[in-house]
Amino acid sequence: MAQTETHKSEPVHGDRIHLPAPTHWPIILAFGCTMAAAGLVTSLWVSVFGAVLMLTGCVGWFRQVLPHESHEDVPVVVQTVTITSTRRLVERLKIAPEHRAHLPLETYPVLSGIKGGIAGGIAMIFPALIYGLIVQHSIWYPVNLLGGAGVANWSHVTTAQIASFHWSWLVIAIVIHGVTCLLVGLLYGAMLPMLPRHPVILGGVLGPLLWTGLLHSTMGIINPTLDARIQWGWFVVSQVIFGVVAGLVVAREGKIRTGGRLPFVARMGIEAPGLMESNLEAGPPRAQQPRNEEKH
Repeated sequence: MAQTETHKSEPVHGDRIHLPAPTHWPIILAFGCTMAAAGLVTSLWVSVFGAVLMLTGCVGWFRQVLPHESHEDVPVVVQTVTITSTRRLVERLKIAPEHRAHLPLETYPVLSGIKGGIAGGIAMIFPALIYGLIVQHSIWYPVNLLGGAGVANWSHVTTAQIASFHWSWLVIAIVIHGVTCLLVGLLYGAMLPMLPRHPVILGGVLGPLLWTGLLHSTMGIINPTLDARIQWGWFVVSQVIFGVVAGLVVAREGKIRTGGRLPFVARMGIEAPGLMESNLEAGPPRAQQPRNEEKH
């Protein structure tokens, strides 16, 4: 069977286009859903009002599209659109090789973060020992409290056992404390360049407060026994001292420029023509350029 396709030409001025009629019922339905959800945290009558709007929006919308969708004829008005410009030439942007900004432009070396973590870890030991002497009359209490958290069956331990000396708990406490301080020190080295003014204050006070709040909200699930024995006031003091000391040590180190703005091959040390300047001393000797003897 032969198939015949009919292509209608574009409408001209004076014609009319058959389009779906506009409707306001969808926005009424959406507002009703919002009110119904808001009533869950405010009042029951807000949800009732939202349910009424939802029902009204559904009925109105269904009546407009069922059993046949409403349409309207829109007249066609042909207008000539002329795009002009007052500029005679197209302005070109001058893009430098480093046209993409990679922030931060300067950062601290990795060694500064390690130094800050070690210094902060040593500084926070003193308030912990002072807490053990004042509250529990033993310097081993905070040490065993940290080291005993990694020992199995630690839930049945007594306060007298925590206040006494244990080699295994001391070794575990040193490992936990050392690894944590190094990791947090590296984090400070990467975080301080991205902070605004007074980075030491923000990193040394705001950071420990956020970290302590996270531990306080999750420690009851992770280790309920340790959560019941931690004095969070002294814990905050130790964390703030660590943050301030680590931030001061990191901030005193000299900054180095980041290589993020360089191409990947340049950061890898590969000589890539077109992306970086060629190293004349690398690779085999280059052929000498022919002398321009014939030119006068």
